[in-house]
Amino acid sequence: MSEVLPPIVYELGIGGIGGFIVGFALKKLSKLILVLIGLFIAVLIYLAVKGVISINYEALFTFIGNLLGLAGNALSWLVHTIALLPFAASFIAGFLIGLKLG
Repeated sequence: MSEVLPPIVYELGIGGIGGFIVGFALKKLSKLILVLIGLFIAVLIYLAVKGVISINYEALFTFIGNLLGLAGNALSWLVHTIALLPFAASFIAGFLIGLKLG
């Protein structure tokens, strides 16, 4: 039992700390990215209203649909992550705490 406990504690600690750091940074970075995307969209709308550019909405919606389709591929990555349950569980817990505090 004493040979098994230290590696598990190590995995849980590293996973939790790593998850916290990633979650905290992701929340801070996502706020900045959302502001930049909002400003970009506002500029595009302004330029479209002034007649400087024209927006092909059909192509835009197709592009967004393709991006959402790529998000479905993330599920296969998640299945492989679950195989590393102790590390993944502590990472996810730390990640959620980091998101909450970020």
